[in-house]
Amino acid sequence: MQLAKRNKKDEFYTQRSDIERELKNYNHLSKNNQFKDKVVYCNCDDPEESNFFKYFADNFSVMGLKKLICTHYEPDPDKKSYALIIERGRDINKDGKIDRKDAVKTEMLFCNGDFRNPECTPFLHEADIVVTNPPFSLFREFVAQLVKHKKKFLIIGHQNAITYKEIFPLIKGNKMWLGMGFAGGAAHFINKYYEDYATAGDHRDGMIRVSGVVWFTNLDLQKRHEEFIPKNYKTYKGNEKYYPNYDNYDAINVNKSADIPIDYYGVIGVPITFLDKWNPDQFEIVGATESEGKGFSAGLWNGNVAQATINGERVYKRIFIKRKKDKK
Repeated sequence: MQLAKRNKKDEFYTQRSDIERELKNYNHLSKNNQFKDKVVYCNCDDPEESNFFKYFADNFSVMGLKKLICTHYEPDPDKKSYALIIERGRDINKDGKIDRKDAVKTEMLFCNGDFRNPECTPFLHEADIVVTNPPFSLFREFVAQLVKHKKKFLIIGHQNAITYKEIFPLIKGNKMWLGMGFAGGAAHFINKYYEDYATAGDHRDGMIRVSGVVWFTNLDLQKRHEEFIPKNYKTYKGNEKYYPNYDNYDAINVNKSADIPIDYYGVIGVPITFLDKWNPDQFEIVGATESEGKGFSAGLWNGNVAQATINGERVYKRIFIKRKKDKK
């Protein structure tokens, strides 16, 4: 991940099985089909190779899509970029089905397919939902564009982005959250450029294992509305010594989400992995610690504190939550 950010080589290709596992929570296989009659845009892909394009093209009819647009990023300045487009009502083969063979290839005159290029902007304007694996090195800029254009999205990123100063306010404001996620908090991407350092048990030929990757979205899913009950069911009263206060934040520390006290209504510092369990009707997010060495308190505490400390010892990144009062 760090090499990708430094070298700006972001060629991590998503497996179709991971796409299928995530998308089933939002489409016709779920109770709430949010893709029916929608225009889907995959704008960080090689359409003829992309598993995003293949998935949506093969499921175009059953998902009830209106249109699918996939643009190709072409780094070679001597070659033209293009878009592959499938649209309802344009059944070229006249067989009553819509799938990959109905894709129309449209060359772009001046564009290399970069999502920031003005020639891609009309596609973004037309889109209802953007679904892709954006460049890790441009994640902030990619999300900013989606927010600016008020788009629904389902995208892959690293969990450390949770505390980015450009991303956290969206999460705190309940405008962005985590999807269902990858099994075990890690993903195997189809790999062409990087050495895989995974252990023998995790290694897969032709792939690279990346830990901490998540799906970010503003599409609703059932998981967000399920009550989170801490596994260990501890109380704060009588166990105060297990919940120390921070030196520099007015909050108690909890090292594992399973240990969140069921009777505490003050501010609690939890690992960023808690966001995978966050029910916004149950907990309010009130702040976060630093990201990339820059203090960030989201307006809850004054000062510019890099990381929370306990007895002078630094604690890893935290988000701060507060349990909402039980409804009578």
